[in-house]
Amino acid sequence: MSISRTKRLALQALLVSMTPLPLAALAQPAPSDRPVRVVVPLAAGSTVDAVARAIAPGLGRATGHPIVVENVVGAGGIPGTTQVVKAARDGLTLGMISSNHVINPGIYKSIPYDTLRDITPIAVLATVPLVLVVNPKLPVKNVAELLAYAKAHPGTLNYGSAGNGSTLHLAGELMIAETGIDMRHVPYRGTGPLVTDLMGGQVQLGFVSISQVAPQIKAGGLRALALSTPTRSPALPDVPTMAQAGAPRYSFDAWIALVGPAGLPKATVDGYAAAVKTAMDSPEARAAIAGQGLMVLDKGPDTAPAFFQSELAKHQALVKQSGATLD
Repeated sequence: MSISRTKRLALQALLVSMTPLPLAALAQPAPSDRPVRVVVPLAAGSTVDAVARAIAPGLGRATGHPIVVENVVGAGGIPGTTQVVKAARDGLTLGMISSNHVINPGIYKSIPYDTLRDITPIAVLATVPLVLVVNPKLPVKNVAELLAYAKAHPGTLNYGSAGNGSTLHLAGELMIAETGIDMRHVPYRGTGPLVTDLMGGQVQLGFVSISQVAPQIKAGGLRALALSTPTRSPALPDVPTMAQAGAPRYSFDAWIALVGPAGLPKATVDGYAAAVKTAMDSPEARAAIAGQGLMVLDKGPDTAPAFFQSELAKHQALVKQSGATLD
């Protein structure tokens, strides 16, 4: 039985739509065997790094290009992001960034790029819920008791963070602003030392990403009081949000986003946005999201720019309140 020319063309179009679309078809000519470099401006093993490596296989399948994840660390992610913003607009260099991107302008006296103008937002992938934990020796079992204790003992509580201007620092500053309590900030060089001193009682409380303290919470080494996000996390289903627990206006979360240099062609951006959605549904990505306690945040190129702008304004206000600055 013969197939009409119209049906044959329709079948060809269907087969093309099911085939991975190489970047050569989306933007400027580039051989399909050329790798796409995804720069992670944070250390290997970080939450952002884990997500980047988890979606890399699916992203490669969807684009037809090998994906190479590269860590470029230091200075709050500025060196790595600089490499992204200065890259060619051929779609072969992208960046997997975090909330630090909108914090850095208020922390550092100068950075070699504009936070909004020098990037092309592709997708905001997920939020990173933070959990408020306390040392079990502190005589509080919920947020209401913590606030009452803090008001009865002004200036005696120390809250730790992963460093001046970190998301953990700003989460604590927002708590101070929203509740009116008086706490002292103790910055650490990373989350590891912070968790160690939280368990040892050198600092009494702090906001930490779920994946960093889930084992300690389960073992009783730390007590979880509330989540920073507006909704509960499947990773800690019995832990209420800050709003539910006594701070009704509190809402704070870190996030992870995929960006490129400014001026990426729209076809390239749209192609990557579609590829990311497919990659995020892969077994590797689903396992990483669950393991890191993340919540998927599906913001594509149409809504991501406005999200970046609002997040920049919010975080800069918190940075100003915190007084954190670096050279």
